[in-house]
Amino acid sequence: MAKKVVATFQTATGKDFTKVIRMVKAGKSGAYVFQENIVPNDQVKDFLSSNK
Repeated sequence: MAKKVVATFQTATGKDFTKVIRMVKAGKSGAYVFQENIVPNDQVKDFLSSNK
């Protein structure tokens, strides 16, 4: 049986980003909507504090 070679292309740049989920209240219906973004680690607090 032959051995399989598995190549990994994992780099360390993925650790520089964070997936941020924020709950925002919609204006018309009053229902809550979830916003998901992938932001750099140093901009997480700015994203959460902004009211978009």
